Parts: sequence; C-alpha cells; structure tokens
Amino acid sequence: MDLSVVIVNYQTFELTKNTINSIFEYDYPFTYEILVVDNASGDDSLDRLKEYFSDKVTFIASKDNNGFAAGNNQALKIAKGKYVLLLNSDTIVWENTLENIYHYMEKHTDVGACGCRVILENGELDKACKRSFPNVKNSFFRLFHIPTNSKDNDYNLDNLPDDGIYEIDCLTGAFMFIRSDALSKAGLLDETFFMYGEDIDLCYRIKKSGWKIIYYGESRITHLKGASSKKQKSKLIYEFYRAMYIYYKKHHAEESLFIVNWIVYLGIAVLCILKLFLNIFKKKD
Repeated sequence: MDLSVVIVNYQTFELTKNTINSIFEYDYPFTYEILVVDNASGDDSLDRLKEYFSDKVTFIASKDNNGFAAGNNQALKIAKGKYVLLLNSDTIVWENTLENIYHYMEKHTDVGACGCRVILENGELDKACKRSFPNVKNSFFRLFHIPTNSKDNDYNLDNLPDDGIYEIDCLTGAFMFIRSDALSKAGLLDETFFMYGEDIDLCYRIKKSGWKIIYYGESRITHLKGASSKKQKSKLIYEFYRAMYIYYKKHHAEESLFIVNWIVYLGIAVLCILKLFLNIFKKKD
C-alpha cells in the first residue's frame, strides 16, 4: 500500500462524505486506502457512511470521544501505507494534489511530512497551513495582534509566497502527508492534546527526529474550517488555550526561567478566561 488516508468523523456525515468523494473523484498512480474513525458521534453518521461507501472504506467505531489525536491514532496503528495522510473531515481535495505531493515525497527522501496550500471557504488562505513553531515572542505578538516586520517573529510566515515550495516548521492537521518511517521515529500523535496543538507537537517531533517538513503551495485543498466544532464553543475555547499550555510545558518550560514560565502560564489562563467570558455574550449561530 502506498498511501493510507486517515479521516476522523464526528457528527459530520455530509462533510465527511464529500471529503471522501473528493478523493474518489480522481485516478492515482499509486495504491491507497481510506480509514475513517468515528469519534463516538452519537448520531447516525457512522451508519450512513457505512451504507453509502459500502466496502470502499475501512471504518473504525470509537467507543469514546477521547479527542482528535486519539481518534487519528486508532487508524494510524493499523494503516498499511508507505505514507499516511491526516485529512480533516471538512476538506475538499483538489485534482492532482495527492499525486503531486506523492511524487515530491518520492523524489525527496529526506522529507518527513508535506503540506499543501489550504484555502478557506471564502477563498482566503488558512494561515495555519504554513507556520513557524510558536515561542514566547512570536506567540505574544500573535495573541495580542501586534504587527511585526521581523521574519524571526512571523508565526504565520506571511513573508513567504502562498504558491511556493519550501521548508517550514509546522503544517496544519487538516492536511499532513507523512512518511510512515518518519512517523515511526517521531511517534504517534500525543493524546494529551484533545483538539488543537497536536499537529504542531507532531511537526516538532518529526523535525527533531531529523526530517524536513515542506510546504507545497502549488497544490491545494479547500477547508470548511470549524464545520465540525460549532456545537461546543466554550469547550473548544478551553481546549485551544489548554493546548498552548501543554505544548509550552512539554517543549519550552525546562529551558526557560521560572519567572518566564509563570508569566506564560498566567497569560494563557487570563486569555482563556477572557475569551470564555466574552463568548457568553456572543449571539448563537
């Protein structure tokens, strides 16, 4: 098997169906399998997907929803591909995207993971598809919306062309085309992260294992961002800031002064509380 495509479904029958169909729409010069993990949806989406795709897709029914990382890991443990693709259930794969990245990975054996240009529904770039690793400085600028002209502090790499091909630090978990050998060395997704942050953490470990991470901006997907997560806004806000805390503590706390760590943790907590408070007064969709 050349490629294993891993998709996590959570109450998104129509979106997941469209994502899978966007893959089936084209022919490929490689073999592939599609593995769908249902993260204890609690609705009829899994049964409907099974009926719709019959024996074309391998389905895994999770008894509990232990998060996005845990859901992906269930499929990664049985994936047969030389490469694995982590693909969100709310994406549409464009023509030639998988083929182009597959050929690029075949030619560049030092590349551990590759991403593509991710386009939002409104046509804008999803800036999460090409990033630097977060650190105290660039996170401060980003969280407080402070503009910076310094390349070292440019978390979203706005200075680099959207249609280019180049090495970066971090991809988005919406589309991560990973060499299985690199995943074996780096390890599976960290299930401490429930949602958010697991993609950054995995990229960090892949690069630390000696592999390159490439942004392939000549190929694209569409990301209907947030479509599977509108039902639990307060929970998602909490998990977003919790992921910041986990990532910082795991990768930066030991090398930083106690006072710096205290300021970072306090800042994350204050921002989380503020966002949760403001969310109370927002109108429901």
